[in-house]
Amino acid sequence: MVQGDPASRHMNPSIPFVRFRYDWLIHPTMLKQAALQPSLAFFPRRPVLSAGSNSAVLPFGNRRRQNGNSNKVRCAAAADESSAAGMEPPTLLTATKRPATVKAVVTVLMTVGGVFAHVGITRGLDDFGDLFGRSLRLELVGATLDPQTESEKKTVSAFAHKTKTGVESITYEATFSVPPNFGEIGAVAVRNEHHEEMFLKDIVLTIDGDDSAPLVFSCRSWLHSKFDDPQDRVFFTSNKSYLPSETPSGLQRLRQRELEILRGDGTGQRKKFERIYDYDVYNDLGNPDSDSALARPVLGGSVAHPYPRRCRTGRPPTHSGISSNTLLHRTLLRDGSLRCFSDPKSEQRSGNVYVPRDESFSAVKQVTFSAKTVRSVMHALLPSLETAMVDARMGFPYFTAIDKLFDEGVALPPHDSMHAFRTIVPRLVKALAAGAQNLLQFEVPEMIDRDKFSWFRDEEFSRQTLAGLNPLSIQLVTEFPFVSKLDPSIYGSPESLITAELIEREIKGIMAFKEALEQKKLFILDYHDLLLPFVHKIRELEDSTLYASRTLFFLTPEGTLRPIAIELTRPASPKKPQWRQVFTPSWDATGAWLWRLAKVHVVAHDAGYHQLVSHWLRTHCCMEPYIIAGNRQLSQMHPIYRLMHPYFRYTMEINALARVYLVNANGIIEQTFAPGKYSLELCSAAYGQQWRFDMEALPADLIRRGMAVEDPEAEHGLRLTIEDYPYAQDGLLIWSAVEQWVADYVGHYYSSPADIAADSELQSWWTEVRTKGHADKQNEPWWPSIDSQDDLVRVLTTIIWVASGHHAAVNFGQYQFGGYFPNRPSTARTNMPVEDASDSDLAKFRAKPEAELLRCFPSKIQATLVMAILDVLSSHAPDEEYLGKEAEAAWEKDPVIHAAFERFNGRLREIEGIIDGRNADSTLMNRCGAGIVPYQLLKPYSEPGVTGMGVPNSISI
Repeated sequence: MVQGDPASRHMNPSIPFVRFRYDWLIHPTMLKQAALQPSLAFFPRRPVLSAGSNSAVLPFGNRRRQNGNSNKVRCAAAADESSAAGMEPPTLLTATKRPATVKAVVTVLMTVGGVFAHVGITRGLDDFGDLFGRSLRLELVGATLDPQTESEKKTVSAFAHKTKTGVESITYEATFSVPPNFGEIGAVAVRNEHHEEMFLKDIVLTIDGDDSAPLVFSCRSWLHSKFDDPQDRVFFTSNKSYLPSETPSGLQRLRQRELEILRGDGTGQRKKFERIYDYDVYNDLGNPDSDSALARPVLGGSVAHPYPRRCRTGRPPTHSGISSNTLLHRTLLRDGSLRCFSDPKSEQRSGNVYVPRDESFSAVKQVTFSAKTVRSVMHALLPSLETAMVDARMGFPYFTAIDKLFDEGVALPPHDSMHAFRTIVPRLVKALAAGAQNLLQFEVPEMIDRDKFSWFRDEEFSRQTLAGLNPLSIQLVTEFPFVSKLDPSIYGSPESLITAELIEREIKGIMAFKEALEQKKLFILDYHDLLLPFVHKIRELEDSTLYASRTLFFLTPEGTLRPIAIELTRPASPKKPQWRQVFTPSWDATGAWLWRLAKVHVVAHDAGYHQLVSHWLRTHCCMEPYIIAGNRQLSQMHPIYRLMHPYFRYTMEINALARVYLVNANGIIEQTFAPGKYSLELCSAAYGQQWRFDMEALPADLIRRGMAVEDPEAEHGLRLTIEDYPYAQDGLLIWSAVEQWVADYVGHYYSSPADIAADSELQSWWTEVRTKGHADKQNEPWWPSIDSQDDLVRVLTTIIWVASGHHAAVNFGQYQFGGYFPNRPSTARTNMPVEDASDSDLAKFRAKPEAELLRCFPSKIQATLVMAILDVLSSHAPDEEYLGKEAEAAWEKDPVIHAAFERFNGRLREIEGIIDGRNADSTLMNRCGAGIVPYQLLKPYSEPGVTGMGVPNSISI
């Protein structure tokens, strides 16, 4: 409702506004008699509408009006009748002849500490209000205008009283006397008279004495206290979705008003209870007020550092302003010139970062993962590790010391927060028998459990480019020789040292180089031009180094890849010339160890690129603008909003958490991955150079990398360049299933391109995604327009794929592949022994090459911290919401949509079986073989925990 407009509560300014107010003088004995509700057990952090709940819609056939009862609540007809007739499901109507008695049942879910975790006098007042049934006020809103006055009908209000307190929920009930000719009920306005918020699950309306199916308002929303904001919350019916042009006349103003509330006015600091969605640049990563060394450039809003936008919080600026030297940085442009940029003031940091209230899951019960776990790693585990491992640079002295992390664990000194961490993740931290210390002990990753030495072999190194944690970087070689696009006057000679003669030598006469190129047998991991500008400044960081790299692979007749060359490059500098060298598999001892060390550097590059680009940027970061724009421009009764909402859930919360603990200055990423303090600058460079929305679609991405070509005769319309490419094979199954589901959904609501063009909310959403959410790329020609049903299907499928399949592929195998860190070291700390090496350095390397390899690996504290975080991030919560598993309430109400969803669900279950069959096929050597981990990352469903499978709806971890 409109704040400050009393008349709006009755939807008619001509009707006097009467507000019930009551001031109580409460005697202590009255408080004593008002029974206070005890704290109740935890409830899952993501409350879901159970199909068996009392709010489930009861199917009914073509019902006849019962004698003596003309008061009806209408709902969706049975699927076979409605779909056959091609009709929209009937909506809730009330009597036209006499008043109707409507009953409302409101379900409120328990949260941490009970519904109301606060204590003190306000808690007593809230319980007193519950006792007298004046704590929750509801208003029924008519869907149509008054035909006589052509204004909104007077609402019907009632207070709900608490009738039942369960372990997981509390039930409130209200009774309304609805006047004749009220017509269809389109919305319910709710006012929370408590002093604290509550989590509203749903509101179910029925008519007394009538057996028609109920009208359901699926809320799943935090309901603010009127003492925080006197404005009522409006919930639209779940029984029917409306395009803007179809909005019932009585709901048009409310529809627009709700969007205005969600947009806000772009000013002020956001408060926890608010629901405002707005944009800002990434100016909260640094902390210059704490330490000038923690200043970081603002990402977004500049040519130097393009980036997607995040949610605006409105926190005050840091005290270090634009005149501060700590925020002055120089950027080397592609033409070789230096430009200085003074960043605008960065935003002050805080432990609790605002996200719109309904984006948060952290206060709903059973928060066993995500927020609490990452916080515990930083506040409990990290300090204990620092105490246990005095020297932060200390590495592992021998490989058996690495094995002890799994066999014996690391004894940690006591810490105040360690008990909470042990409670949340018992698989990581265990209490010792003595009780004085805790034991950090890791589970053996499946990869090492199956084959302890697989990480050491070339075939596994190659296989993981197709079926590992980052299968999104491998690409076909289409141009040769390799030539850098960077300025040679700054970085040195652009021509690669990898020659045709070297390639022919390494493929050992199987075919000529030209034949290998033409037959698409050569593939590359190319991090050369992205990393080269960062090499020197990263080398200035303590205990760190970097090269630019190219890694070449040959496709064998068996369909597996074999690495044949690694080129490492150090660019020219004012003090030193360019250095570069090509390393190849070797049969002599020195060459073999140099090859192994070169692989460590490449895998560290791939690990950093995976975490910063394939994972954080392309999923978490680029998804947030779609969510912000969707909530600002698409009404909650819009069918596309209702389609996309489950794929948007919880992402903004986990992203805010990442800005606090993971990608912030001196956060986990900077402490443990090779780019260090330049990690997010590198991420920005990748966004500027590589990210395109049209290439985020899986088929387009495969075609761009040369890993597939269009073929109308092939399954999914694509023929893979490497047939046994597990990520692509399984990913296309998921992509096609999602695409069909979206096509069925879109086709139900839009019958022609004209319908798409006329949808003002849809067009505003997509325009805002481009012009505000991805403003630094808004003028790029590759942005697709939404002019037809096919356009819309492709856009929505792309977004859903990124949130589900793409994210699952790069996230839930992190512990599986990175838990044994020699397989995927997060950083390489030492230069190659042959780079500007002295005779003594070379002699030291030759005397004990294993020691050189261990020195190159991450330090003890880096490795254990990364392993702990990867374990957490790879975990599925007990209440995970998987792709296509549970239908949303609004989908169930429409028989056509519900039938389409059931087909989607059935197809995903078929896909599980197909993937199992592929993993058992011994001819598919990249996913089946001795000691090989089957590729299961895109199997749709999973049990809780670290399983290496399961595709959730959204990015929630």
